[in-house]
Amino acid sequence: MSRLTTLYRGETKIDFIGSRKRWYAASAVLILICVISLIVRGFNYGIEFKGGTTFNLTGVKNISISQVTDAFDKAGAEPEGAPQSVGSSNTIVVNTHTLQPGPQRDVQNAVIKDLGISNKNISATSIGSDWGHDTTIKALQGLIIFLVVVSIYIALRFQWRMAVGGMVALLHDLIIAAGVYSVVGFEVTPSTIVGLLTILGFSLYDTVVVYDKVGENAKDILAGSRTTYSEAANKAVNQTLMRSINTSVIALLPVAGLLFVGAGILGVGTIEDLALILFVGLLSGAYSSLFLATPVVVDLTEREPQYKALTKRVMAKRSSEARKAEEAGLAGVGAGTATSARTGGPAPAPRVGARPARRKRT
Repeated sequence: MSRLTTLYRGETKIDFIGSRKRWYAASAVLILICVISLIVRGFNYGIEFKGGTTFNLTGVKNISISQVTDAFDKAGAEPEGAPQSVGSSNTIVVNTHTLQPGPQRDVQNAVIKDLGISNKNISATSIGSDWGHDTTIKALQGLIIFLVVVSIYIALRFQWRMAVGGMVALLHDLIIAAGVYSVVGFEVTPSTIVGLLTILGFSLYDTVVVYDKVGENAKDILAGSRTTYSEAANKAVNQTLMRSINTSVIALLPVAGLLFVGAGILGVGTIEDLALILFVGLLSGAYSSLFLATPVVVDLTEREPQYKALTKRVMAKRSSEARKAEEAGLAGVGAGTATSARTGGPAPAPRVGARPARRKRT
């Protein structure tokens, strides 16, 4: 309970900054795995990005996903990816390669006959790959503008070193989220792009909160000689640790419900792409704001001459205080030894309440 109380009050003393090489190594390993997966496996793009034809089967209560898959296979239009069940509306979505109007009608008729449904229960829509290409370009433009504006804001609000740390954390989150998508093989859809921009905002928000505390602790720090910049930054991370945990848990709970209950248990496949990017991004954002962004700022800051001089002053002062304390302790031990030598043993302690002896009259 005492540990929880200490964590709640922001009084923990975890050495986040001193262990930063471990965090760097862990992030480097994760990024390497993600980059290898991106190169080898790539992305599983949805129909919006690579083009194709989408069939919507509505009102199909007693028809399973496997029956729908078999019907499309027999019709000569093998589904790209598993057909998805949409909510409680008894709707199944099937994506295939691009079909021209004639073959599209043939596939519809064959599926209607095989599944025993009416013509009103099935509809088809064709999507060109140009739409996905345009969407990707717009998303990249928006991402670049977002990063530039955020960098300028952090540099003006705090300092340029914090802007660099924030950008490193954001790029870390981007690569991790993209790599997990590549490893898992979920489809990349417009919802994925929306989720990606959302997690960047969350990561940045958490990072700015920590930076604000760092700035508060390091205010006028160069004028003294009691605390180094890394110690002030480490204290700030500990002070905001509970807040970061609370924010992350509250954000992750509904997203975990979407991913594990909605997509995993209920089989609502249309939300898995959004839920996964949010879940991974929130976890990565919470990690990077505590273990990556602030340590990067410390490394950049303590390379400057004035902060190197501050560290030397602090270390010199502490060495001087420790030496004085040691000398005082030795002096105390020496005084006690001298007293023992004169009396032949330790000086007797006076009895409490004893009266002084009276001198006899002569």
